[in-house]
Amino acid sequence: MDHIVIVGAGECGARAAFALREKGFKGKVTLVGAEPVLPYERPPLSKEALLHGHEPKLVSDAARYNDAKIDLVTGMSIESIDRAGKSVRLSDGHNISYDRLLLATGARPRAFPGLSGSNWRIKTLRTHRDAVMIRESLQPGKHIAVIGGGFIGLELAATARKRGATVTVIEGLPRILTRGVPEPIAAVVAERHKSEGVHIICGARIKALEENRSEARVVLEDGRIISVDMIVVGIGAMPNIELAMEAGLSIDNGIAVDEHLRTSDPHIFAAGDCCSFPLAHYDGRRVRLEAWRNAQDQGLLAATNLLGGKEAIATVPWSWSDQYDLTLQIAGIADGAVITVRRNMADGAFILFHLDVTGRLLAASGIGPGNAIAQDIRLAEMMIAAGARPDPLALAAPETKLKSLLAA
Repeated sequence: MDHIVIVGAGECGARAAFALREKGFKGKVTLVGAEPVLPYERPPLSKEALLHGHEPKLVSDAARYNDAKIDLVTGMSIESIDRAGKSVRLSDGHNISYDRLLLATGARPRAFPGLSGSNWRIKTLRTHRDAVMIRESLQPGKHIAVIGGGFIGLELAATARKRGATVTVIEGLPRILTRGVPEPIAAVVAERHKSEGVHIICGARIKALEENRSEARVVLEDGRIISVDMIVVGIGAMPNIELAMEAGLSIDNGIAVDEHLRTSDPHIFAAGDCCSFPLAHYDGRRVRLEAWRNAQDQGLLAATNLLGGKEAIATVPWSWSDQYDLTLQIAGIADGAVITVRRNMADGAFILFHLDVTGRLLAASGIGPGNAIAQDIRLAEMMIAAGARPDPLALAAPETKLKSLLAA
């Protein structure tokens, strides 16, 4: 009987397992995860899980895995891959043979330089267990320092303020949200945080992070010392590629896959946060995405191609972040844009459209209350996929329906 093994029981791996069954695969499916819990979604960790203390938002309950005849192995990691023998070795010493293997190993928080071992007051946020530990300090009278002004750090800062904690965000670069977020949108987010009482320090060089029984300290190179109850480090993520490296698979900013998610071994695929892949919409540029929807999309695509399909990656990168009552969305990749067009909308919302020298739409970035920008960002995403070259004046005019530009 054909056996497909999936390494990594997160959003991507779990979606792939169910998709195999939905596509009619009758062989054996084994899904292996290192955490001792059912697969769950990670976006709520910096929001609902911290705010309300919710249990993890499960991809599916245990009964559905049983009904789908998915052999779910939790609390177990994969120690090695034997490509010649087509088997993986579990952390308990057992071997599992496979016909095809999917690596959905995800990513882990980037460690702060010089920190090692367990730290009681210096944390990162990646798992539900992390969220539970951090939440204990998100309360009135507590002071939290967030290292890093990216999506996760700022979402955590917003949640901490909602729970009454004092928050200081420390960013090494000149502004927050430097990775893929245009300055006008970052400025709106910064002002919103400041209006909620968050203290943001940009351009800060950190000399050391320290802790003792009573406090944690951020020591800056200019001599300032910020004493807090907890430090949460959010300076990016590293793809989990060690297993693939030891197996001799090609690595390029993640596990390198082709447009079908196949690695340098024809029997091994990779998907989600751990892999880099070529994007046809951007002339084959290789990218790695840490995004919820990408994990979902690639889980489904991996299932198709594990079963012999030849479907290529065709999605446009998309990400979002909730900041208090504001929602930020980005579709596409703005690198290479030479023209930016602003479209002002109701209630202070706006979208920035980014076009290349030929007028082709590369990306759209927007921010506004609730779902104010959602529909137009979705239409922009469709225009990007179509290679559209819309009239910049029409893009800027709020009365222009983007549907008409897409049709054109």
